[in-house]
Amino acid sequence: MEVPNVKDFQWKRLAPLPSRRVYCSLLETGGQVYAIGGCDDNGIPMDCFEVYSPEADQWTALPPLPTARAGVAVTALGKRIMVIGGVGTNQLPLKVVEMYNIDEGKWKKRSVLREAAMGISVTAKDYRVYAAGGMGLDLRPHNHLQHYDMLKDMWVSLAPMPTPRYAATSFLRGSKIYVLGGRQSKYAVNAFEVFDIETRSWTKFPNIPCKRAFSSFVTLDDRLYSLGGLRQGRLYRQPKFLRTMDVFDMEQGGWLKMERSFFLRKRRADFVAGALSGRVIVAGGLALSTAPVPRTGSAHSPQEEWSRQSSVGDFPGCQLLSAASGLRPRGSEGPPSASKPYPSQETMRSPRDSASLQLEAS
Repeated sequence: MEVPNVKDFQWKRLAPLPSRRVYCSLLETGGQVYAIGGCDDNGIPMDCFEVYSPEADQWTALPPLPTARAGVAVTALGKRIMVIGGVGTNQLPLKVVEMYNIDEGKWKKRSVLREAAMGISVTAKDYRVYAAGGMGLDLRPHNHLQHYDMLKDMWVSLAPMPTPRYAATSFLRGSKIYVLGGRQSKYAVNAFEVFDIETRSWTKFPNIPCKRAFSSFVTLDDRLYSLGGLRQGRLYRQPKFLRTMDVFDMEQGGWLKMERSFFLRKRRADFVAGALSGRVIVAGGLALSTAPVPRTGSAHSPQEEWSRQSSVGDFPGCQLLSAASGLRPRGSEGPPSASKPYPSQETMRSPRDSASLQLEAS
């Protein structure tokens, strides 16, 4: 595959979200982008539900969520969108599960979760949804793994995760679910564990070399990239934003030793990252000054140094969607006050911008 030159990438401004919000969940399915829930300027969960058409560059309002909430887990099952858990208007985790039928334009209540939870990580395979971890009403991280059978409308408990956590990153590769990082209370977790759907068993992989919060993970070809983040402070150790890049070889089953010359050019956390046209792209985020990091960079292999792209503008704490046509960061959060060296997941932040951008390879 020929990798395009960095000069071939350009940012394009798209239609903004209809309203300002944070903790909105995004989903791309069927060539459309769906924005689900979120919190308003007062930190109140919303019931908004909209769809974006790339062809028309336009957002359209859809029937609102039956249950207003923020920070939901969301996935697609064919032409159905499943919305799981999150935080309700009482600021507590929910066990509510709702499903939207794209063809019918209607919501339906589905079987609830085993326990109320936020910060659940989900993957889907063969009309089954796998929900891992989460944080419950008692603020303790869960080790639950359960799958939802759409045909039977039923949740089934599977072997628990070896490491309880919430806000983990998970992805599906073949018949295996890879679960990385996450948090326990306010502290980062560097566990890397894999669940085999066929044998229904867990395998512990080598831990992420550098324990940090608010990092980003990207898969490209047979490699997994763990990028940037925040090394949290404890006792006399100060918090530190990182430019670390760790690379896991999926075929060899181990982390590669990386020279510092291949690290990110800019220390950052709470940024977005994705893969586009054979390159790993990072954009925005927060740096030591708690000001947004506008720069964008890319690399196409662990042996290549990072190249600087055109600026993305001020986009701290936004979300990124990968699609065949490009990468789309949407929405944004204002940087936290100077008294907080890093953004806290437990503290609602005011929406800063509802803008949308797309990075394209010409």
